[in-house]
Amino acid sequence: MSFSDVPPHLHVAWPGHAEPLGVTVDADGANVALWAEHADAVDFCLIDDDGSEREIRLGEQTFHVFHGYIPGLRPGQRYGFRVSGPWDPARGLRYNPEKLLVDPYARAITGGVVETPAIYGSDPDNDLVMNGQDSGPFVPHSVVVDDTFDWGDDAHPKVSWADSVIYETHVKGFTKLHPDIPAEIRGTYAGMAHPAAIEHLVSLGITAVELLPVHEFTSETHLVDAGLRNYWGYNSLGYFAPHGAYAAFGTRGQQVSEFKAMVKAMHAAGLEVILDVVYNHTCEGNALGPTLSWRGIDNIGYYRLDANEPHLYTDYTGCGNTLNVTEPHVIRLITDSLRYWVQEMHVDGFRFDLASALARSMHDVDMLGSFMSTINQDPVLRTVKLIAEPWDVGPGGYQVGEFPPLWTEWNGKYRDCLRDYWRNAAGVGELGWRLTGSADLYTSEGRRPFASINFITCHDGFTMNDLVAFNNKHNEANREGNRDGTNDNRSWNSGAEGPTDDVDVNELRRRRVRSMLTALLLSTGVPMLSGGDEIGRTQGGNNNAYCQDNEISWFDWELDDDDHALLAFTKALIALRKSHPSFRQRYFFSGRPVSPGEPEDLAWFSPTGHTMSAHEWNDPATRGIGMFISGDLKGRSHTGEPLRDCPFFIIFNGGAESVDFRLPNQPYGTAYTMLLDSASPDVATSTTPVSAGAKVTVAPFGAVVMRVARPGGLKC
Repeated sequence: MSFSDVPPHLHVAWPGHAEPLGVTVDADGANVALWAEHADAVDFCLIDDDGSEREIRLGEQTFHVFHGYIPGLRPGQRYGFRVSGPWDPARGLRYNPEKLLVDPYARAITGGVVETPAIYGSDPDNDLVMNGQDSGPFVPHSVVVDDTFDWGDDAHPKVSWADSVIYETHVKGFTKLHPDIPAEIRGTYAGMAHPAAIEHLVSLGITAVELLPVHEFTSETHLVDAGLRNYWGYNSLGYFAPHGAYAAFGTRGQQVSEFKAMVKAMHAAGLEVILDVVYNHTCEGNALGPTLSWRGIDNIGYYRLDANEPHLYTDYTGCGNTLNVTEPHVIRLITDSLRYWVQEMHVDGFRFDLASALARSMHDVDMLGSFMSTINQDPVLRTVKLIAEPWDVGPGGYQVGEFPPLWTEWNGKYRDCLRDYWRNAAGVGELGWRLTGSADLYTSEGRRPFASINFITCHDGFTMNDLVAFNNKHNEANREGNRDGTNDNRSWNSGAEGPTDDVDVNELRRRRVRSMLTALLLSTGVPMLSGGDEIGRTQGGNNNAYCQDNEISWFDWELDDDDHALLAFTKALIALRKSHPSFRQRYFFSGRPVSPGEPEDLAWFSPTGHTMSAHEWNDPATRGIGMFISGDLKGRSHTGEPLRDCPFFIIFNGGAESVDFRLPNQPYGTAYTMLLDSASPDVATSTTPVSAGAKVTVAPFGAVVMRVARPGGLKC
């Protein structure tokens, strides 16, 4: 791209308009607008392919927005900003026109950060001293983009929350080693859109793909110094720009079209696309971090600064800084970004990283604060899926169960409870709540069971395979002396090495994986499967692989017989869930019968075949528990009859000894047919029912799923 279309005499832009922010092209050129409340002047910088730069002064300012119109400016042109103003870090002001800055509203970003002193606005050893080196050649550049795209008949799948099954994965990691995807598009948006990738997702049965961050991001300095790079992407540089490194066909705007094509392909397959978004902090780090965008545009307007020492940052995120969502312009930046991804990129929802940091007003988390209120009334955003990671690292940041209606939450208590149960470290006292939608957390304000996003593993921590294979983390490849990451496995394998039955230890581990998947995929609420758990993915014990952009993190698609069997078992569980609304309850269980003489809609049993006593619930040694689901769906047909599904009986044994479980008699059931037994990878269903009152042996760390027959019941 050259400057031939831009008048050579243009040193001051035409007036243009203050809206919209960013660069907006039309047939004759482009409007440019940048919010910079405390700045004195803003120069729009055009960058040629040879690195030469032309500065055009934005001479107009309206309501703190510097703006101008550049005739002849076309898509594909690289650009940046240089912003002038006071250098006074003691008051939070860090203007330095020697720093070329990324447009916060850039639709595409090209190039990367070169680790050199020039990228820092201040002296690397003293953030109060200005660094006068020019950063232009060493930082990413914004790109002018034309948003035109042929969406055809694309439509949001609009899968209801109760029917959703989420699959969390990584654009690059999912496709990088896939043998059926052409090598030139592996690790890219185009790779995710390839039929081989989509076929795996569709055949698995999931309804939504939740992608780890795809906003443009950079690598932290300490990783670059260690010869590593940021892989997960929780280090945002551009909230409107799809990450250029995931594009197969170019980074001068081509990444935008490629991302859209991926979404279109997912939608055509009936899959929703949910983005993991990181609006709580940016890649600029603490006071000694690089100056790449917001810090140089309006540091005092974008970030939470330390009230006593404004040259420092308030850090609720553990990443060096926190965006200040008490400021109207920051809320506008976030909501403009979210609406852009819904309206222009057609995504279906968002998972908000460290969402508690966004809900903070002055210091405390406030669910009635500016950010939450703005999202809840937004006519676009209130219609898409909103998922909170309901914690941050600040005081009072753990907010599981506290987010308001419209929001669902990663249920950290579900994860902790299920892990403790299956590692033989806890009884069943809390398990009943977690398996049935966590009513203790989510009944307030009219919330439903699908407010709970149930998960046992996710990107952050061990894979499910590693969870049962390692007692301790092995993060040596991260080059931090294995000090990083939480050693959350502790005694995970205690009691697993010597059960009463003679089972190979590897098969026992696979059984526990199958049991955890059974619990996860048949629990009330919305299950989230961590990508790769269905094929036994391992990271070699690394539970903090955020910096491992290599085979440690990438999916290994060379599956052995055990991996294929696990995949088939997982598919069978998801198919069972999708076939029976008993497992997709839209309302919480009542514990009462739907009609006189009927059993309760939910009942719990001990191995004796009797309902659980208070003592058994509270005994930390209790490991065996049976869950009866009557099939009552809390609704009526058009004829006034109760809506019903099949009754089911699920038995869990979280202990190291086999349990003989007596099947309940009437009114709960007359016969029981085995559907799945985690003691075996074989998913073939039994055709021979077992009479009520008979005993079923449940293996150590095992799970059994049975369909129940009752007089006059449904034929399932």
